[in-house]
Amino acid sequence: MEGRLSIVFVRRGYSPTGGAEAYLKRLASGVIEAGHDAQLVATNDWPDAEWPFGSIKRLNAKSPIGFANELERMRNELRCEVLFSLERVWSCDVYRAGDGVHRAWLDRRRKFELPLKRFVRSLSSKHQDLLRLEQSLFSNDNTRRVIAGSQMVKDEIVNFYRYPADKIDIVRNGVPLEKFRFDPELREKSREELNLKPDQTALLFAGSGWERKGLLFAIEAAALCGDRKMRLLVAGRGNARLYKTRRLRFWREEPVQFLGEVADMLRVYAAADIFILPTIYDPFSNACLEALACGLPVITTRSNGFSEIIENGVHGSIVDHAGDLLALRDAIRLWSDPSRSAAARSTNRQLAAQFDISQNINETLAILCSAAKRETE
Repeated sequence: MEGRLSIVFVRRGYSPTGGAEAYLKRLASGVIEAGHDAQLVATNDWPDAEWPFGSIKRLNAKSPIGFANELERMRNELRCEVLFSLERVWSCDVYRAGDGVHRAWLDRRRKFELPLKRFVRSLSSKHQDLLRLEQSLFSNDNTRRVIAGSQMVKDEIVNFYRYPADKIDIVRNGVPLEKFRFDPELREKSREELNLKPDQTALLFAGSGWERKGLLFAIEAAALCGDRKMRLLVAGRGNARLYKTRRLRFWREEPVQFLGEVADMLRVYAAADIFILPTIYDPFSNACLEALACGLPVITTRSNGFSEIIENGVHGSIVDHAGDLLALRDAIRLWSDPSRSAAARSTNRQLAAQFDISQNINETLAILCSAAKRETE
């Protein structure tokens, strides 16, 4: 199909600091600039002001499966060439597996859970519903193409669901590089605002879903460093009280600053010296890519699809296992050397230059156009 396309995007919830929401708005902007039409199917959580790209069709259901059911019932009412979902639904034309594979996440999570908690989780209707939706998406031609952010996610889809590998496109995440960059003046101001002394090392953890992203491991590994000049900055949504109790076992002072949800992350990246995300599972962390673009060495795990684009010991450190506290401690100590982290700054920015959001938009739009062509053939 040539010319103008009508694309319907599907995203159930909304968070003002959510990575998926920020990505979707950037993608929709690119779609409009390319001359196509964009619509959104969402719940009432999505504010009108945050979607200036076209109409919004609001569904009333709050649960994942209720939302999917409602979408399926009104599917024929959507006049579009491509239904592009960022949510697990029963069927769509193109699915972006931005949240990864739920079965894979549950498998990895079990390794860190006590048997009783594992049993209780196995009874959760929420998880069972997500697995049912995921099974539907990857079977019976219910999805024509899938976009994965990493080879890790592509392999999981193939291995768990036997979905054809040739129908999965790897499109790496991207960030607006004009926004995320190193700024020496901003660094000085930001460190002052956060009460960081010139000789203190600022370790930054960013993201919501602290259990999955490994905040506990970051706290304990930092504590093992035994460095009283180290401070851990935590940006994102979570129950800080649970982690403060754990923290006091290791430090007498106040080494952790819980910043809450931060609208302007650039200032926090500027203040930091090292970025750490010892995640149990992450399809491809946007926060890691933003930190890389700002020149920070990134410490993460092989369970993060982002680890596929960096070289261990050059752009940061890759730890095999989220719970390997000694390896995390050694990585923190390695990059706490100011000369080493400063030397990595330009190297990291050069690597990040390959992942501008425009590249992601162009690749994604090409897939959507291809899906629309096949529909008309």
